[in-house]
Amino acid sequence: MTKPTMLSYIMDEQETLTKIISHYPKNIDQALKGLAIDANNWLVLGTGSSINAAQSAKYYIEKIANIKLSIEEPYNFTHYEKIDAALQVVLGISQSGQSTSTIEAINKITAHHAVHTMAVTSIPDSEITKETTTTLDILSGRERVGYVTLGFSATVLALMLLGLRTGVKKGLISVEKEQAELAEFLAMTQRFNETIAKATTFFETHRHDFRDAPRFTSIAYGPAVGTAQEMETKFSETIRVPSQGVELEAFMHGPYLEINPNHRLFFIDTPAKPEIIEKSELLKTYEQRHTEHVFTISLRLEESADEHTLALGSYDDEFKAPYLAILPFQVFCWYISREKGIDITQRIFTDFSQAVKSKTTVQDYV
Repeated sequence: MTKPTMLSYIMDEQETLTKIISHYPKNIDQALKGLAIDANNWLVLGTGSSINAAQSAKYYIEKIANIKLSIEEPYNFTHYEKIDAALQVVLGISQSGQSTSTIEAINKITAHHAVHTMAVTSIPDSEITKETTTTLDILSGRERVGYVTLGFSATVLALMLLGLRTGVKKGLISVEKEQAELAEFLAMTQRFNETIAKATTFFETHRHDFRDAPRFTSIAYGPAVGTAQEMETKFSETIRVPSQGVELEAFMHGPYLEINPNHRLFFIDTPAKPEIIEKSELLKTYEQRHTEHVFTISLRLEESADEHTLALGSYDDEFKAPYLAILPFQVFCWYISREKGIDITQRIFTDFSQAVKSKTTVQDYV
């Protein structure tokens, strides 16, 4: 068997995610079993890519299921946060199912009062599932490399589908609307391979520019802030230069002052209210006066004559946009790291999770 790599998992995304959609709603209904359908106060616990996935799906879930979804870092939650007595549903996201901080936070809550707890994981018999009421299997299987890509996309999809099914069960979404939403997810998934090809070509065009970058920043708004945060996580893990993902307005309150002619900026251009898009365009125009290394990842354009713009298609729903928007950054991670001479197939810091007790067992990566 060929040794899997980050790229091989990226290349598997379209096929695997299509299969995941075809399994709907079986795994979702299993996760919702016993959950009070009128429960509107949800909390998500996760760290790293897990919290980025939650942030990516948050606004879609809130909109389609009419719930309030809070997101917390589990370690800080365990040691510092007060528990809301009105909390009804807790989701613990851990792709490996072995995140000690997430398990500890769930146990803190269940010791306080009865709630429905749900493990969101790719390993349905892992440690976290032994501490929760139900399990949402994201159906991506064990990802054998340390830089999750397929699993991240599968988590975003699973969370969005969880929101969709919850909306259906609450009577907010008709069967016809449910099928229309599924059709849109499937149509986006069918463009993953095309998106990978476009992102690869975009990298080739800007190969030397990306290779020589001393710093990357991505700027986003709304649901795509989760995409920017995941870009920060993945670039830091693989390209290993300072990288930051920041919300549009937050960038204008301090981070803009660090921009210099060598800084590389990615603007994530997704559907939104006209005034939000205008503000993003004003910022981009301003920054183009101070660095020539400004790039746009657009989900509002089918094509662009600007070689600094990667046009991924024209989409109407800003709440689904993060599902596809992360894919170019995953592709860039693979190719830029190789261009910089970093072999991410070679594991480093192999004793880390054991030394700092961040996982219940040593991670089984290749």
